Amino acid sequence: MANPPSDRTAHTRVPIHPDIAGRWSPRAFDPSAELDDEQLTAVLEAARWAASWGGRQPVRFVVGRRGDSTFEALGGLLRRGNSYARGASALILVCADEGDDERTARYAALDAGAAIATMSVEAVSRSLIIHPMAGFDVEASRQSFGIPEGVIPLAVVAIGRIGDYSRADEAVVERDSRPRERLPLELVAFAGTWGNPAL
Repeated sequence: MANPPSDRTAHTRVPIHPDIAGRWSPRAFDPSAELDDEQLTAVLEAARWAASWGGRQPVRFVVGRRGDSTFEALGGLLRRGNSYARGASALILVCADEGDDERTARYAALDAGAAIATMSVEAVSRSLIIHPMAGFDVEASRQSFGIPEGVIPLAVVAIGRIGDYSRADEAVVERDSRPRERLPLELVAFAGTWGNPAL
């Protein structure tokens, strides 16, 4: 890999788990890297064992590996700005089954977010990169994969190995080189009353 972006580790007030601090969303994938069965199974198992409200387990996955028809279909659903993800080793469509009651419907997307988070940490622990994307054709995904009513396609997740930034598109290099930023903790964690910093 040539010319990778500078250190992407999250800057935190206190140390956090290295795989969480090291997780970011690169756009330059190595188009020759393959995921073996163990790697792909591990990220899916991590997602399967994410926290789930009431044990409902509403999250479902459509999994494509580079070279298979599912991958090609998922790649074709991506919006133009996410075309870089076609260089990934795998594309995974994350869906949430809203179930038969209002509370399951409300928390299904929360469970999907938890699944993507645990999938991400597992990927980083295996020296893989991962990039979740909302930019895809939801309705076309329903038709392509026969997704039933009540199941909501939420995100496509690209997984693979980091690519060569000296060969990456200029826009990708520019976006991936921007400083990593998050709102400061005092603007997101409150105690007592809204807006009063917890720490």
